[in-house]
Amino acid sequence: MPFTPLADPLGKKRAAHFLRRTCFGASITDIDTFAALTPAQAFAQIYDTNLPSVPLPIDPATGSEWITTGTTDANSEEFDLRRFLNAWQVRQMLAADVPDAQQLAYKFRERLVFFLHTLFTTKQSIVANSRSLYYQSALFRKYAFDREDGTRPAEDPLLPDVDVPVNLKALTNKISVENAMLVFLDGRYNVKGSPNENYAREMLELFSIGRGLEGFVPEPEFDGDYYNYTETDVQEAARVFSGFNFDDTFSNLDLDTDLPRGVVRGDAEEAIQHDNGTKTFSARLDGATISPDPNLLVNGAATEDSALEEISQLVDLIYSKEETAINICRRLYRFFVYHEINDVIQAGVIQDMADVFVANNFKIYPVLEALFTSEEFYGGGVGYDDDQFGSIIKSPLDVVIGFVNNFEITIPDFSTEVGTEYEFARELLSATSLQGMDYYEPFEVAGYPAYHQFPIYNRSWITTNYLTSRYDFVAETLANGIGGMDGVDLYAFVRANIPDSTARVGQDLIISLAEYFLPVSDSLSFSTPSTSELTPERLNYFLDAFLYRDNIDVDPEASWTFRYDNQTDLETMSMQLSNLFNALLQSPEYQLM
Repeated sequence: MPFTPLADPLGKKRAAHFLRRTCFGASITDIDTFAALTPAQAFAQIYDTNLPSVPLPIDPATGSEWITTGTTDANSEEFDLRRFLNAWQVRQMLAADVPDAQQLAYKFRERLVFFLHTLFTTKQSIVANSRSLYYQSALFRKYAFDREDGTRPAEDPLLPDVDVPVNLKALTNKISVENAMLVFLDGRYNVKGSPNENYAREMLELFSIGRGLEGFVPEPEFDGDYYNYTETDVQEAARVFSGFNFDDTFSNLDLDTDLPRGVVRGDAEEAIQHDNGTKTFSARLDGATISPDPNLLVNGAATEDSALEEISQLVDLIYSKEETAINICRRLYRFFVYHEINDVIQAGVIQDMADVFVANNFKIYPVLEALFTSEEFYGGGVGYDDDQFGSIIKSPLDVVIGFVNNFEITIPDFSTEVGTEYEFARELLSATSLQGMDYYEPFEVAGYPAYHQFPIYNRSWITTNYLTSRYDFVAETLANGIGGMDGVDLYAFVRANIPDSTARVGQDLIISLAEYFLPVSDSLSFSTPSTSELTPERLNYFLDAFLYRDNIDVDPEASWTFRYDNQTDLETMSMQLSNLFNALLQSPEYQLM
């Protein structure tokens, strides 16, 4: 069934929902601005392909970049360079130094870069090379906003320019010979006569066609049957991927992306470790065969071009299967909408997404445009029982980066304060680690459990220790700041963002803040039963924390209004606001988006 388009303006609740899930949260001003937009207008705002170029990370030891130049004895140790790179990645997520009008689009692109990392997982401690990790993120960035295809000059000037597809299928092709991936999944050890199957196995199981909808996969018909592919397919795919090695010079550039990639063992004229034989796949992959293109061989021997072309044949084969599109769209749905997918949802919105994906040559852009402008994204759609608001538990990245975005915390200037900026970003990453996410260091080869581990998915972010760390982050950062930056001046924040007519009345202030910070914010009332999931009891809990904790007034609500109107006793008001914000942001509701 087709998507149900949503044409009305978003309103405050939907705008906050949209920005939490696409841009790591947003300021109150951004939410108010997007509330007046239709979903189509909102999506157009965050899908701006004309973004500023991404600056290279800087090594504080030298004051210059090391990515394109390589390192010398003057540079920091490699372990530290990887830490700086991670901090630099966080800076991109925060869109530091990006013009205001483009910040949300920049953040959305970085969220898609993170999604691609969760799909094509890499672990930095295994790769152990900051330059290759940077170039992998650059590859993801190049394919994240895939609205337009590209062209490049033909190698032969007498031929027309070459069309370069920019879509997830093309990225799947490129990642197969990408340097960091060649190290992470042992592609560099995959040679003719002694195939290493690690990458081929993860390509089929995790990166593309998958094993089917978890909980609904039929029993295997034979040993080595994985429903959509077989053990034979893993073995034959490994032969296709054979013969490539890590390029530690980063000088072998891909013609389409102009980014470094791996090299064939041997040279371009003779790929000596590529298996040149015919590969025959199982009935699950239509009994297809892959053979080298004779026009690309030299005296019958494999070449770099013939080996790459075989990989293209294999990716074409994998993407020709409907289940690949469905599996990719399941991953998108779990990342942006909800973790639980049953056979009804798969036959509905997931199939709709897959149809758009295939019809648009495997581009993510049209899929997300259709999804983010539909009722299914905001409310589940007609016939859906599940309301999508507050259905995803925030990742640690969403908690810490969302907090910075919510309060518009000033970020140190990268151009003049590199060391301070890295300290700020590293403290954010330290907070995510305490909450259960070591950035670019997932526990397992499949990636962070929240994005793949049936049946708990994003519930894996919540344990007693992780939840305590979330609460501690809120309390500590509100009071004392992070990374050398000051804590949040909550009185100034309320004065700047909440109309005085609302802020002067305690109950109205709480309702207003709940609308911005909590996902369950419809029909809020302190006394009248309503359809809201945020009950009067919960609202009165926030009110009690706000006004009554220290029992400082006989009539605390009137006293708050008097102080606010007269701007007197700022110390008491700041204490009360601290109590309120801690109660709101350390609530279970704030952990959801």
